[in-house]
Amino acid sequence: MIDLKGSCHCGDISFEFSSQAPVPFMRCYCSICRKTSGGGGYTINIIGLTSTLTVTQGADKLKSYRAIKDKSQPVDKQVLCQKRFFCPNCASYLWAHSEEWEQWIYPYASAIDTPLKVPPATTSIMLGSAPEWTDPRKLPRKVVDNEMFEEYPEYSLEMWHKDHGELV
Repeated sequence: MIDLKGSCHCGDISFEFSSQAPVPFMRCYCSICRKTSGGGGYTINIIGLTSTLTVTQGADKLKSYRAIKDKSQPVDKQVLCQKRFFCPNCASYLWAHSEEWEQWIYPYASAIDTPLKVPPATTSIMLGSAPEWTDPRKLPRKVVDNEMFEEYPEYSLEMWHKDHGELV
């Protein structure tokens, strides 16, 4: 287990948690991650234990957003995905959480202040949602040792860490 600390850009919110899978290796290109987190057209989450999450500063300021998985569905058929927690002052996304996997939080690697290990390999997921300008299959350079999937891979963040000898 490794203890990690994170914060928003303006410093209003700080948090800490423990992780056994702290290597930021998976880039998600789904429209929800892409639009809510900005950046290079994808987001990178790591994994943490929900039971260890402590908001050390600004808990009263923390906000959340639940995205709709498929906005083309009628309102009564829409399915919400996990909550994304953010700072309302600077709009930094901090972590995501899903009732489906209650034991885990998914902090955004970009919000982590503790130095993170460089991944030995990277994975790109949800490429079926990636716009051309960010799709790594269409960029002039190739990312070395990069697995690519149209949707989710068959392994979890934890399984990837185990398979790559990175589980703490």
